Amino acid sequence: MSLATSLVHHIRLTVTDLERSREFYEDVLGFEVAAESPGNPADPLVRADPFQLYGGVVFQTPGGMLLGLRPVADPDDHFDSERVGLDHLSFTVDSREDLVKAIARFDEAGVEHGDIVEMDQFGIAILGFNDPDGIHLELTTAI
Repeated sequence: MSLATSLVHHIRLTVTDLERSREFYEDVLGFEVAAESPGNPADPLVRADPFQLYGGVVFQTPGGMLLGLRPVADPDDHFDSERVGLDHLSFTVDSREDLVKAIARFDEAGVEHGDIVEMDQFGIAILGFNDPDGIHLELTTAI
C-alpha cells in the first residue's frame, strides 16, 4: 500500500551564506518571505532549533510550496549533485513565455543559466540554473 501523498509541502535547503541565498530567492526568483527566524543564525542553539527555523528563513513559492533556507553549512562546502542527497529542484511555471522571461531576469541579475531544453518524451521544457551555493534548480513547463 502506498502512502496517500499529494504534493510537496516544503523543502529546506542547507546554505553557506543566508543573506546571499536569501537575496537570490527573494530578489531573483521573486519568492515572498513567509517566516523568518527571530533568533541569531550565529547562535548554535538557534541553529539547532526547528521552532526558530534553525536561524533561517522560509519562502512561499507562487505555487504554494514552502522553501526554507537553513544556514548551517560550512562556508567552504559546496553542493555536489553526484553525492547522496539532492540532485536538483524544479519549479513549475505556467508557460514557455515564463521561461523566456526568466532568461531575461537571470541575465539582468548575472545568473548563469542553460538554454531552454524541450524534453518531448516527458512533455516538458526546462531551464536550468544554479543558486549561490551551486544547488541546481530548474524552471519547468508543459509543452
